Order: sequence, then structure tokens, then C-alpha cells
Amino acid sequence: MNQPFIIGSVKTPTGDIPKISSDLSRRDHWGSIKARWGVGRMHYTVDPGLYALGAPNERSPVLVTANYKMSFDRLREALSNRHAWILVLDTKGINVWCAAGKGTFGTDELVRRIEYSQLNRVVSHTELILPQLAGPGVAAHKVKKRTGFKVLYGPIQATDLPAFLDAGMEATPNMRRKTFTMLERVVLIPVELVSAFKWSLLILPAFFLLGGVGAPSGFWQGVLNDGLFAVLHLLGALLAGAVLTPILLPWLPGRAFSQKGLIMGLITTLFITLFGAFYLNIRQDYMNIMAWFFLAPALSAYLAMNFTGASTYTSLSGVKKEMRWAVPLEIVGGVAGLTLWVGSRFVLP
Repeated sequence: MNQPFIIGSVKTPTGDIPKISSDLSRRDHWGSIKARWGVGRMHYTVDPGLYALGAPNERSPVLVTANYKMSFDRLREALSNRHAWILVLDTKGINVWCAAGKGTFGTDELVRRIEYSQLNRVVSHTELILPQLAGPGVAAHKVKKRTGFKVLYGPIQATDLPAFLDAGMEATPNMRRKTFTMLERVVLIPVELVSAFKWSLLILPAFFLLGGVGAPSGFWQGVLNDGLFAVLHLLGALLAGAVLTPILLPWLPGRAFSQKGLIMGLITTLFITLFGAFYLNIRQDYMNIMAWFFLAPALSAYLAMNFTGASTYTSLSGVKKEMRWAVPLEIVGGVAGLTLWVGSRFVLP
């Protein structure tokens, strides 16, 4: 009852049920922004249990969601001016789709929450509306057998719920189709970017300073030229793998994400090399230049492969298959590039 979105309570045969608002506050929006950037994401949760939206009665629909607060917020916002019960499962702060795959949005947890909330005493019907993306984790026939409640799968997007409910809980083909537009890919980039920046805080200064080692013009001049050149390549690999590949995903050649990231990494490496040749006083050292055509694309390919967990069409078996051949090649490319770069520090132009 002490959660900020609680605005009262509704009396039921089982006691008072927390009543929630369908309006998102500035605090809610700011929390979503922080979660998008990976700040406190795994602790961005609501308490599991049964909630009342509007003024529901025993005939009102029951919708089930995860206790990841962004999932919860999207659901209550979509049901503005509606009367419904919302049953929140304990998914350990994971969104519906991922939780279904991991098993936390599963049959046992759904049955447990139905029993804990005494839902059969709150409503007179026996229907539960689950998100379609919860399907991989829930065995509907087992839920029916153990609780008497029938599982109905709603639309993929919470925004389609009003139309779904008004149509007698019938979904159109478009409601069943999961899109993966550029905007949907872009909003997933910040989490991957923040994760990559964590190691960048250590690696970038190291390469920047090591760029001065062996520089004929002196250590600090080498730092400002070769060191900066190295930093630009690393940032280019980060940009190529974690930002440009997701944005340009449908148009990059190949099916494997690592292949797409490799191609994008080669393109950015070429541009940065040309920039360094014209605007930086880097040594005309083929060893140094070749090093980055191994190291940067290998890093970009690895970062792009991380995005497989956020896409709508990769499978666990497909990702494992890709990792078996891509990761060894990325390691070989990275080691070869690093060896060439270190060697170039001690080779006179």
C-alpha cells in the first residue's frame, strides 16, 4: 500500500485490494528513462499481487503481467478509464517476454499468485488475460487443471488491449504480429551502450597513453596522435557494434548478427583510418593501420552479437550455433590486432 502509484483500496470478500492509478507521474517516466539506460534496472519492480484499476467488480476482467515496473506501467496506462483487476507475478524484475523464456513468468508462479490472492473469491468468472508473449512460459491446460481458470492470450501491445476487450476478447492479425521497427530497436540501444561503456572507462585511457610508447616525436606527442587514433578506433567499434548495427539491422548483409557487426566495423574503421591520415599526424606505419582492421571489426562483431538477446527473430539454438563459430573468430581477430598494435609501438617508421 505504500507504493507511489497506489491511490486507495477496493473492498472485496478477501479484504482490501490496493487501487492503482492509470496516470503515469513524472517519477514513473523518469524511472523508465533510468531503466532504459540500465540504472537500477534489475530493481525496478512492483510488489507482486492483485491490484484494482478503476472500480472493478466480480465480473471485471483479470489481466496478468510481470512485476517489472515498466511492463506494469505500460499496462495500467493503456487501460485508462477502464475497470479491471491486474494480477502481478513475481518475475524477479524481468519483463514479460524474457521472464517467459527464463521461466519466472511460468505456470507455477501464475498458479501460486491465483491461490495467494484468492482470485476465485474476488471474481465470479474463470478467465485470465495474459500477454501473448507470455506463451512460452505458461502451460494453459495445466493452469486450468490446477486452478479452474482459463488462460486467454491478449494482444502483443498493451495499447491494443482496449480494442481487444471491446471486441469480446478477439484479437486481429495485426495484434498478434510483433514488429521490430527502427524506433523499437533504438530504444534498446542505451542498455547495451551503458554496458559497453563500463569496460571502455578502463580500456580507452590505457590505449590513449600507450599510444605514446615508441613515438619518434616524443611520448606526449605520440599520445596526442597515435593514442587519439587508437581511442577513435575503439569508439568507432563501439558505435558500429552497439548503435549503428541495431539501427541498420535489416539492411546490413548476412543473417548472423556478428557478420552484420563485422561489416559495420570494417566501414567505420576505414572512415577513421582515412580521417587519421588526413587530420592526425599518425605514423605511416602499416602495422599500426592493419592492427585496427583486425581489432576494431572483431570488437564490433562481438558487440553486435550481444543484440541477439533483444531481437524478435533470433532463437536460442541459432544464437548458440552462431557463437560456436563467431566467438573464436572474434578472439583470433582481436588477438591478431592487439599483437600488431603492440608490435607497432616498437617498430621504427
